[in-house]
Amino acid sequence: MKKNITIVEVAEKAGVSKTTISRYLNGKFEFMSQDSKEKIARVIEELGYRPNNLARSLKSKRSRIIGVIVSDIGSPFSSILLKGISDCCERYGYGVLITNTNDNPKKERDYILSMLDQRVEGIIVNTTGQNDDFLRQIGKGNVPLILADRAIEEKMFDTIRSADYPITIKVAEHLKQRGFTRVGWFVEPLNNGARILRHKAYVAACKEVLHIEPQVYIMEDKSSLAVEKLVQQFIDANGSERKAIYTANGVVTLHIVKALQRMGIHCPDDLGLCGFNNWNWTELVGGGLTVVAQPSYKIGREAVKRMMFRIHRNHNAAPRLIELECELIVRHST
Repeated sequence: MKKNITIVEVAEKAGVSKTTISRYLNGKFEFMSQDSKEKIARVIEELGYRPNNLARSLKSKRSRIIGVIVSDIGSPFSSILLKGISDCCERYGYGVLITNTNDNPKKERDYILSMLDQRVEGIIVNTTGQNDDFLRQIGKGNVPLILADRAIEEKMFDTIRSADYPITIKVAEHLKQRGFTRVGWFVEPLNNGARILRHKAYVAACKEVLHIEPQVYIMEDKSSLAVEKLVQQFIDANGSERKAIYTANGVVTLHIVKALQRMGIHCPDDLGLCGFNNWNWTELVGGGLTVVAQPSYKIGREAVKRMMFRIHRNHNAAPRLIELECELIVRHST
């Protein structure tokens, strides 16, 4: 039977103290050189050392688990976000407990309470946007909570999201330069922070860049006929003007693309289209869609970094808003 490798053997092989190995395993890299970290990582891999996380958590009263709650795990945004979170947690020696709410506020509340019962050290939430009061109550406790992509109005949590205002201005400038004189914004119901902020950015872009009245089309019903009807309303309302649609997220973009195909409308000749989220399929449709590339992976990574700061350095630091730059990728549809 293979002998279990101990932390003492790892320390001897790496030529460092047991305390240094312990600090490495606990993600405490202060005063530790990059060479030392890399050497310890190599030795751990060579020896096949596997820490006894249960014993460690009982001794230290730490679970070394971060809870993650996403609103739609089937969305490419969520899968990329989760990869960023998982990769970064692994670097710090943390595991991840993932749950999916399907945009159900009750599930979100239940999962948060369940994670607290399981002694997670922190929770990263892509909130439904309908639990602000509940989140405020949870925020008064000792377990740090960080918001990913979707904020709440009161600034009491660290929030990591995309910088939607500057990229929306850039989209408006691009559409104007391409000769589009009417731009409609298509969005799901305005019931979460990300959509509300993007709505404000769109309205500002209409005023500051396009000098037109905003035209917001809310996609309450995603059935084929309902989406086609919404698109036709936008077309009919703007007559002979050169028209373009800008979407609030990748889900809306996909519904619009399907509707345009069924209606026989071609981009960019009949109608311009700029989507939000650079999902893999967007470069394959009709010569490629012009899109805003949201930094989903970076949002996940930065959320974990901020969580580690809260856990290991300053739990009571003032909340920070971190906005990450988006990229406009111009393709055939505009």
